[in-house]
Amino acid sequence: MGLRRRQHRVKPVEKKASVTVDAQGIETFLQAVAVKRKQGASIRFVCIGTDQSTGDAFGPLVGSMLKEFGWKDVIGTLGCPFDAKQIATLQIAPQEGMITITIDACLGKADSVGKYAVSEGPLRPGEGVGLKLDPIGDYAIAGVVNELGPKPYRTLQATSLYLVMEMAKAAASSIDRALR
Repeated sequence: MGLRRRQHRVKPVEKKASVTVDAQGIETFLQAVAVKRKQGASIRFVCIGTDQSTGDAFGPLVGSMLKEFGWKDVIGTLGCPFDAKQIATLQIAPQEGMITITIDACLGKADSVGKYAVSEGPLRPGEGVGLKLDPIGDYAIAGVVNELGPKPYRTLQATSLYLVMEMAKAAASSIDRALR
């Protein structure tokens, strides 16, 4: 699966600025990945989060849905979440010919809630709640599940399950359509 025990800290990676898009924008964003897949690259999804927090369940929900669509290389589902504890102890090893798409929840501006922040380059999990974890992936999709406020953990706990479920369905469907 490409996981190994963490032995050292990875150097910080320069990440390109993210763009906020709707579900259709995810498909457009992934066009370059689709081209690489047609040229023989494999796709791995790293879906970060936990099933114990409504807002933070976005990643595992998307991971579970991608598995249901038939994607094989998915790390992080509702049944087996990939959360901060696993990230802190395991490292996702880059593999030749493998593109890693990292999916996580995030908090943002009020007008971005319900949309997705996408960027080429790794995602820094837990950054919005003050965690210092290593960056993961080649491409990042973050669902803006609620507004950023002074108590991010509490905000994630109080996030609408309906919103998170609808966002996860839309994101997983868009990802599947873009890369099939």
